Amino acid sequence: MTQQPANELPDLQIDTSLTSPQGSAAAQRALDYYLKPAVSENEVEERFFDVNRNISREEALVHASDLLRCAAAIAYESANHLQGASRDLAFSAVHMIDMAKAMVARSLEGHQKA
Repeated sequence: MTQQPANELPDLQIDTSLTSPQGSAAAQRALDYYLKPAVSENEVEERFFDVNRNISREEALVHASDLLRCAAAIAYESANHLQGASRDLAFSAVHMIDMAKAMVARSLEGHQKA
C-alpha cells in the first residue's frame, strides 16, 4: 500500500453535473431531511384556542350565539362613537353579526324540534 503525501487528497470520482442526487449520499440525506416527513414523530397541531371535543353541537351553537351577542354589543358601542364611513363600517359589522346570530338561532330551533 502506497502512502500519499499529507497535502494531497485521494482521487475521488465526483459527479459535478448536478443532474441527479443519486450516488451522492450527502445529497440524499439532505433531500430526505427536508422533503420526507418524520416517520417516528406524530405531529400535533398546537392551537392557542381549541374547542372541547366533548361539547355537543347544541352546546356549541348556544355558546356561539353568546359570543356573537357579545361581538354585536362591542361593534354597536364602537359604532356609536364613530362618524362617517367608519360608523357605517362598524354598523355593517353589527348587521353581519346579527345575521350570523339568526342562523345560529335557526340551527338551535332545528335541534329543539328533533
